[in-house]
Amino acid sequence: MDTRSRIIDTASRLFFTQGYNNTGINQVIKEAEVAKASLYEHFPSKEDLLLEYLKITADKTNSTLLAVAAKHKTPRQKVLAIFDYLVQHTKQSAYMGCHFLNVAAEIPKDNPKVKALIKKQKNAIRELFSSILKPAGKQQLADELYILFDAALVTSKVYNDSWPVKTTRNIAEKLI
Repeated sequence: MDTRSRIIDTASRLFFTQGYNNTGINQVIKEAEVAKASLYEHFPSKEDLLLEYLKITADKTNSTLLAVAAKHKTPRQKVLAIFDYLVQHTKQSAYMGCHFLNVAAEIPKDNPKVKALIKKQKNAIRELFSSILKPAGKQQLADELYILFDAALVTSKVYNDSWPVKTTRNIAEKLI
C-alpha cells in the first residue's frame, strides 16, 4: 500500500473509532508508519485529511446504497432494502454510528468546508430516496425517509442496538 493510502486508511479508522478531535496527527503518523514530512506532503493540515476521509467515505456509502437498491425492482422493495441493509450494518460489532453525523457533532459551525461535504453526502441520501420513489409518484416522501434514515443511525448508536432501524423500517413500510 502506498504512503497516501496508508495515511488515509489509518486516519479513517481513527476518526471513526475514536473521533476526529481525539485523533492527533502524531498518532496517525505513528500508526500509518510514515514520516511527518510524508503526511504533510499529502495533507497540509488535519482538516485536509478529514476532508479526504469524508469524500472517500461518501463515495463508498453512496455506491453501497445504490447497489443495495439496484438489486430490487419496485420502489417499495428498494427503500425497504436500504433499511434492511442498515439493520445489518448496525448489527456489526464495529458499528460506531454515522461517519458524517459523528464528524458534524465535533466540528464547529463555522467550518464551511467540512459542513458542505457532510451536507452533500446527506443530500445524496435524500436524492437517492427521491429518485427511487419517482416512478411511483411518491418522491415527496424522500425527506421523511431521509429523516428516518438518519434518526435510525443516531438512535442505533445511542442504544448500541439495531432495534431503532427495525422500527424505522416498519414506519417506512407504512409510509410507502
